[in-house]
Amino acid sequence: MITYDISYSPEAIRDMDGIFDEVLMVSCDLDITHRYLEDLQDKIEEMVGHPKTGTPLYYEELFTGYYSVRFKEYLAFYRLEGTVMYVDRVLQRKRDYLSILFGRDKDGE
Repeated sequence: MITYDISYSPEAIRDMDGIFDEVLMVSCDLDITHRYLEDLQDKIEEMVGHPKTGTPLYYEELFTGYYSVRFKEYLAFYRLEGTVMYVDRVLQRKRDYLSILFGRDKDGE
């Protein structure tokens, strides 16, 4: 069985920083916020042993090359190259993630 290395894009890191800020604002508790982010990262990193079990992302019936894993109200989008699992974005499920992933988001996200 292949185990993949994991790499977070700068955008994914910014996304997770934003999630940290959102959770802290709602919870007003640094311990809860740290635990939430650790649980999110654990969920993503669980995939390195079997990344193709994530949900494949299709657009117009074609596989986009992305998989996702869900954690509460967030989706982490990743792709595989060789033995590296690249996490490109971590977005709220309600966002227009196709536009964001494929560069059509008007807000430049």
